[in-house]
Order: sequence, then structure tokens, then C-alpha cells
Amino acid sequence: MATTNSNAASLAQAVQFLKSCKWVDLTHEVTSSSPIFAAFNPPQRKTLFTVEKDGFLAYEISLCTPTGTHVDAPAHFINNAPLLNEINIKDLLLPMHVIHKEAQVINNHDYKLSVDDIIEYETQHGRIQEGSFVAFSSGWSQRWDTPEAFYNIDENGHAHTPGWSMEALEFLVKERKIAAIGHETLDTDAAQDAQEKGFLFAEHYVLQQHLWQAEVLNHLDQVPAVGAFIHVNFPNFEALPSFPARIVAYLP
Repeated sequence: MATTNSNAASLAQAVQFLKSCKWVDLTHEVTSSSPIFAAFNPPQRKTLFTVEKDGFLAYEISLCTPTGTHVDAPAHFINNAPLLNEINIKDLLLPMHVIHKEAQVINNHDYKLSVDDIIEYETQHGRIQEGSFVAFSSGWSQRWDTPEAFYNIDENGHAHTPGWSMEALEFLVKERKIAAIGHETLDTDAAQDAQEKGFLFAEHYVLQQHLWQAEVLNHLDQVPAVGAFIHVNFPNFEALPSFPARIVAYLP
């Protein structure tokens, strides 16, 4: 019994300490006008019951699973791969590394995060931890409320958004053995790469490794390069490849 009481006290202290830390909400509020992948319909809301008429409020929501800030399981691109409900919940709390490239993206909307960027990061902040979450902070989330700026399509119909290079992802997977990645854009790939190659090869690669990813993150500019933890939560639906998530960073 003494051991149980001691563990309970330690847990209470850990929670108290966690609540004393700064928390950053990494999610966007989703509306019917929020940016979405071109193949999807925008989310719709239908009022089913109201407090005035029925004594309670309830909506029917219609949306595509990768809407807003969301998590993609490997099954999003890969047959017979893990779905969201098959991800161990303890693997949704991870140490976080944030590679800040906001200044570079301002000057180059087609910026691709490179292996050199990772090496430069590690020179300044130390080696990326095995089993960690690595985020590409591009500043793109600041465009969320203006869909035209978020899509950033030129006069020829070509989008210009930043993304990961394949080489950087291969380095993180093979050399650093990370657990997951995240970014602020709708896709893992830079738009220019996706247009030239006709497919999201970088996203396919990540999910093929049975890693998960978080897309359309917000407020990464408020998270330090190293020392934070990311915590991901989403509803426990059966057999979904992706779904909107509530994601928080706990800062040291």
C-alpha cells in the first residue's frame, strides 16, 4: 500500500508540474471555409437539435478524414498498414524537435527542408533523438485564415508551398530512427515536387515506413527547437486512415 501511495503522489506531482509548464495548441480551428486538399469537399455542419426546441444541442458533421490539423496513419497511403486506432497511445506522446526555417520560406515559397538543414540543426541543438517527433516549422500556418495565400497558386495554376526533401526524410528515418514528422502545409511534399513528379512520393515514403505524421500544424513558431514534448489526441473511431486531431506541445 505504501508503494501505491508513493506512486500516486509522484503521479500527482508530475501532473502538477506539467500543468505549470507552458502549453501551445498546435491545431487550427476548422470552419467550412478552411483550406482543404483539392480533392476533398469542405466540412459541413447540420443542426439536428437545439436547446430551444429540443432541450439539447446536437450537430451532424460531414467531413473528409484528413481535414484541418490532422494525423495520418500509415494506412492513409499503404495497403494493410496500421490504422489510427492501431497506434499505441503511448506513442502519441513524444519528445519534439522543431527545425525552424521560417526566414528561408519567406524568401522561397518552394523551400525544401534538406539534410544540410538537419545537420545545421544538430550542430546548434544536439543530435535528434531516436523515437522522436520532428517538425518543419515554415511559418505557413500564418496563412490559414486566407485560403488563397495558403494554397499560393500562381497565374499558371501551379501551387508554391514548402515541404520535405526525400533525402531529409530518408536521413531521419534511417540515420535517426524517428517516430513521426509534422508540418504546417497540407502535404509532406513541396508543391513543386508534387507537380513535377505527379505524386506525393515524400508522403508515401514516410507512411510506407509505418510512421505517422501530423499535417497542417499551427503555432510551431512558438515551440523551441528542442526540449518540448508533443501530445496527440483524436477520437477512437474504428479503422480510419486519418482524422482531425487536437495536438499540444508542452514546453520546458
